[in-house]
Amino acid sequence: MDHATWLQAADQEKYQPLYHAETYKRAGHRSPILNFVSADVSHVELWDELLASMAADPTVVLCVESGKVPRMMFVRRFMMEMMNRKISNPVIIRVETANQTIDEQLIHFSAEAGALLLEGMGDGIWLWNNMPDTPESLKVTGRTYLEVRNNYQFLNNTAFSILQATRTRISKTEYISCPSCGRTLFDLQETTARIRSYTHHLKGVKIAIMGCIVNGPGEMADADFGYVGSGPGKITLYKGREIVKRNVDSDIAVQELIELLKENDAWIDPQS
Repeated sequence: MDHATWLQAADQEKYQPLYHAETYKRAGHRSPILNFVSADVSHVELWDELLASMAADPTVVLCVESGKVPRMMFVRRFMMEMMNRKISNPVIIRVETANQTIDEQLIHFSAEAGALLLEGMGDGIWLWNNMPDTPESLKVTGRTYLEVRNNYQFLNNTAFSILQATRTRISKTEYISCPSCGRTLFDLQETTARIRSYTHHLKGVKIAIMGCIVNGPGEMADADFGYVGSGPGKITLYKGREIVKRNVDSDIAVQELIELLKENDAWIDPQS
């Protein structure tokens, strides 16, 4: 919580204070456990003072953003300077967007935070927007985005999706699917949706759904389990790169996939 509010808290160990960089420098009373400090690192002339204060206080968790463009490059350069000075305080990447549609915001959040996390920079993300919380604003490319009920859930879903995509934190099932082509032997979108409806609760499991046997096995090489079209109305199931069941009727293939997950201790019953 904000530092001024934290000072009035009855239990200062239950909550942790958030400062702006200038407030932190002047603060007489700080948490002995964690102190979150928000800083605009586009002001290069303030880096020395900020880095010195971090190096002297291992309780600081820095929340970095840039008020100038190119924003990601300012943050990246600051974190490189931290590495050069061997300062190991945790860093949360703060990304704010003024874009008005979910499409634009998804791209903005992913590019600004994801690019840094892919380079191993950053320990967490903090997403911020001013989007109106209305059904009309919660749409992607003209269709209802079914996983979003309000803006808070949109930010939460987006944050966890970025963390998963960058392999920073695995929190849900991952699906690998081919883009579909003339060799695809079943309705890829419908089948993927059906498999997902049964397996979306399996945290950390990678499931590949591939349209044909030609390129599918190569494209799904790092999946835990594979569901691959092998002929009209026929599916081949994989565990890793190993074929487990050949030419399964597509009518029962999803259930056979579930049985394969159970046999390999990758299945848990969904909560009611």
